[in-house]
Amino acid sequence: MTKDELVTRLRDIEWDDFEVKAAKSDLPKNIWETVSAFSNCSGGWIVLGVKQTGRSFEVSGVNNIEKLEQDFFGTLRSKKFNVPLFASPYRYEIDGKSILAFYIPSSEVKPVYFGALENTFIRMGSGDQRATQQEIMSMVRDQSFGIQSQKSIPNTNIDMLNRDALTDFRGEVRHWGLVQHLDSVSDEEFCKGVGITDHSGQLTYGGMIMLGKSPYTFNFIPTFCADYVEIPGTGLEAMTNNYVYRIPEQQNLWEASRVILRRLRTLVNTPMIGINDRGQSVEDFSEYDILREAMANQMAHADHFSPRRSCIHVFDDRIEFINPGGMPMSLDVMENTFESQPRNPVIAKLFRLAHISENLGYGLRKLKRWKEITGRSMHIETSINSVKVTFDLRVRESEIAVNAPVNVPVNVPVNVPVKLTDTQEKVLYLIKNDPSITHSKISQELSINEKTAKRATKALRELNIIKRTGSDKTGLWVLADEYQGIQ
Repeated sequence: MTKDELVTRLRDIEWDDFEVKAAKSDLPKNIWETVSAFSNCSGGWIVLGVKQTGRSFEVSGVNNIEKLEQDFFGTLRSKKFNVPLFASPYRYEIDGKSILAFYIPSSEVKPVYFGALENTFIRMGSGDQRATQQEIMSMVRDQSFGIQSQKSIPNTNIDMLNRDALTDFRGEVRHWGLVQHLDSVSDEEFCKGVGITDHSGQLTYGGMIMLGKSPYTFNFIPTFCADYVEIPGTGLEAMTNNYVYRIPEQQNLWEASRVILRRLRTLVNTPMIGINDRGQSVEDFSEYDILREAMANQMAHADHFSPRRSCIHVFDDRIEFINPGGMPMSLDVMENTFESQPRNPVIAKLFRLAHISENLGYGLRKLKRWKEITGRSMHIETSINSVKVTFDLRVRESEIAVNAPVNVPVNVPVNVPVKLTDTQEKVLYLIKNDPSITHSKISQELSINEKTAKRATKALRELNIIKRTGSDKTGLWVLADEYQGIQ
């Protein structure tokens, strides 16, 4: 950090990797909380000789820079901390006053604490916070990031796999032809070749999670769970005993992924874009492919050994993919690197071989195409022990393009002055031609589930395009005046 960069930072207290302390002649006692916090997170700067009052800073300087530096490094090398720590010192002169700064890198061994485990701190915003027990457990588990799923489970073999799931998985792998040399080998050789077992035939943790048979999966990974819930409404307050679908308990990730993908398929548009040379219709699966990638990435990067569950929440207006366990690097670094560091390399590889995930690693670029393809937002929230990826299902009013051209689906020539999804256009067409049509009939006509039909009519009502008169069974749909003449 140069002197100019230091001055710039002093003018902005929002830096989460920057902490100033007065420290005239002695090290402040709370400096070790900041050392712990930076070591447990992404690293940061501690600057001595600057006093902060509210949103203003005063350069007070330090008196004995050599003593402060020796005391600081002496403590880092002592037994005060549970592991030896390192830092880089920097000296500055501002307005004739000496300033001492240290850069604390993120530690390769976590958690970092002083005295006792309870003195573990993390960085939250621009301050230090004592880590919770759950956050400490997450740091301990993260020491095995990228390793645990590759470890072998003693005294196991492929008889502990669900053979139906293995057969189904091999069929998918054979279809996509990414490991053709394994197409005709025995199950034992296939499992060794793709990492389901080690070379001695013992199952890896990744292989057990992916294709294991109950009760073995739960015996060796008691925290295993793949949760998927469809919730009416838009808030978590609607969740208590009020979901319309929840995935039954599955024996392994492969079976869970097959069920979840069938559910996700009903939530997105797959418009027909042409006819192939065999006379078959060709659909655009761009939206579905992104959700499929999100699911595969969630499962490949989940902390399956955490008591916290991975889950997918489907609300009326959005889909949330929630994972326990933080990311090993910042989002901007992951997005701009070709390197892949999944938490569970075996699971990531198996999904890729079955063409569930097309990208090695995080596939962030593909997930971020959601807005480009759908016109709806997508965002990622991260913390030290969780990641949440959200895909909006509904076009917000601020995003509605008035008089924007509509992508007209085949044989459904709807022209309205707002941007609708393919499903909404088809539903609107059916309502115009049959005002008494029911959600059940809509689902039959469009080959979608009734929940998707209800979501579409709810969106049309919120856009003031349609309204309902009478009861749900005997009432009628009515188009708003300005939409009576749609074609």
